[in-house]
Amino acid sequence: MLLLDRAGWHTTGMLTVPKNVTLIFLPSRSPELNPVEQIWQYLRSNWLSNRVFETYTDIVDAACDAWRRLVDSPDVITSIGMRDWAHIGQK
Repeated sequence: MLLLDRAGWHTTGMLTVPKNVTLIFLPSRSPELNPVEQIWQYLRSNWLSNRVFETYTDIVDAACDAWRRLVDSPDVITSIGMRDWAHIGQK
């Protein structure tokens, strides 16, 4: 199974999906359900917001630095991906 948002490149008829892969689409306009969106929000709010970048390279460097900081904190990554309502009845 592969969880996808409804980006155009995920929903195009030109996408070739192997027979052993099942696509599951998130509801439209629901970034709160997409773990990647939650990660980006965390990066923006903690290391990338309220800044002015002089060059494209500065943007890439800042994004890489933010990503490295996040990767160094696996407990933070886990907490971002956990939602109480998604684990009802599970321990």
